[in-house]
Amino acid sequence: MTPYRCTAPYDWGAIFALLWAEFAYMDGVVDPPSSLTRLTEAEIAGQAERGEVWAIGLPPVACVFFTYKADALYIGKLAVSAQHRRKGLASALMAVAEARAHALGLAALELQTRVELVENHLTYLAMGFVETGRSAHPGYDRPTSVTYRKRLAKEP
Repeated sequence: MTPYRCTAPYDWGAIFALLWAEFAYMDGVVDPPSSLTRLTEAEIAGQAERGEVWAIGLPPVACVFFTYKADALYIGKLAVSAQHRRKGLASALMAVAEARAHALGLAALELQTRVELVENHLTYLAMGFVETGRSAHPGYDRPTSVTYRKRLAKEP
C-alpha cells in the first residue's frame, strides 16, 4: 500500500474514526487526556490545509499529520490500525516524513509522545530519534510529554 497526501475533498471522518480507534487505549492512561478528545473533522481538514495529512489505504488504515516548523517537520497523530500493524506502514509514513522534510529544506524531524507511553519511546529511539526535552501541560508540575528529534542526513 502506498502513502498518499489527503487533500480536500476527502473523507475526514475516516481519518477521525481511525484516530479514535487507535488512540482509545490512551484513555485513562495519559494525564491530561489526549488532545484527540478535542479534535474535530473540521480541524483535520484545517491541518491538511496548514500542514499535511497523509494516509495509507481506502478507507485509511494508517495516517500521520505533518506541521511545518522553522527548523523541523513536526510529526503528529501517527496511527496504524491494529489489523495492519507489523506490515511496515508506520515506517512508510516516516519515510514520507523524511522525504517531505528534505523537500522543504528542513534538517530534522520532531515529535512528542506522552511520558506514560513507554512503548512509543522505545519505538522512536529505534527509529533514530533522540530525546531532546520534557515539558508539562498547563497546570501540571511534572513532565507530561517527551520531545524527540531526528537529524536528517543531507541528500546527495
